[in-house]
Amino acid sequence: MHDPRELRRTLGSFATGVVVITSRHGDGVHGMTANSFLSVSMDPPLVLVSIGNHTRMSGVLTDADHYGLSILSGPQEAISSHFATRGGQLEPEFEWWQGVPLIANALGHLVCRISDRPVVGDHTLFIGEVLQHRRREGPPLLFYGGNYQKLAALETH
Repeated sequence: MHDPRELRRTLGSFATGVVVITSRHGDGVHGMTANSFLSVSMDPPLVLVSIGNHTRMSGVLTDADHYGLSILSGPQEAISSHFATRGGQLEPEFEWWQGVPLIANALGHLVCRISDRPVVGDHTLFIGEVLQHRRREGPPLLFYGGNYQKLAALETH
């Protein structure tokens, strides 16, 4: 049997970018910070986010048709922290595409229509067909070893 804390530490040695998943919920917006995001297919364009079944976001996306993904930039650590905890004083600014909320000034935006929701273990994989996307230049926000990181200048060989 494996120790879940040690497994989490081992998985944390894989550096990832940081996204905020957003969806309309009632009259407002519900969002969640995640690093469990990946590209599934280019044709058709599909991505997925893996969300724990015990989270509020899982319930929101179970009832939703669309979600937004905002790939955060280095200076957006406070936004990531806001959506990683319950509540807070920050009031993030949103941009709206096709009725889907996205974090303003993120490095990348994707608007996705949910095409499948397979339950795998204690998570649901929300597979989304990419309807719109765009990107900006800038440094990414990274997550490694349980902490936010910044990308050092790229070395050329």
